[in-house]
Amino acid sequence: MMGWLDRFPLLWLVVIVLWLAVAPIVPEPHLVEKLRMLSQGTLVKPIDIFDLLLHAVPLALLAVRLWRDARRRRSEL
Repeated sequence: MMGWLDRFPLLWLVVIVLWLAVAPIVPEPHLVEKLRMLSQGTLVKPIDIFDLLLHAVPLALLAVRLWRDARRRRSEL
């Protein structure tokens, strides 16, 4: 089911994550802003929730991909 993630080039995934994690740089990255809003309980507008997902999903996909790669390498030993 997650084979598509294993086939996706890791370099591109890292580039996408870095780009979306820090965009826009000024005044503060959206991911930081939305996580702060989430912790304060002010993340209520649908556009803000969508923005959080837009910036966080690639990071979650990278984490899953790295976990799957590590698990695969461990099972090969």
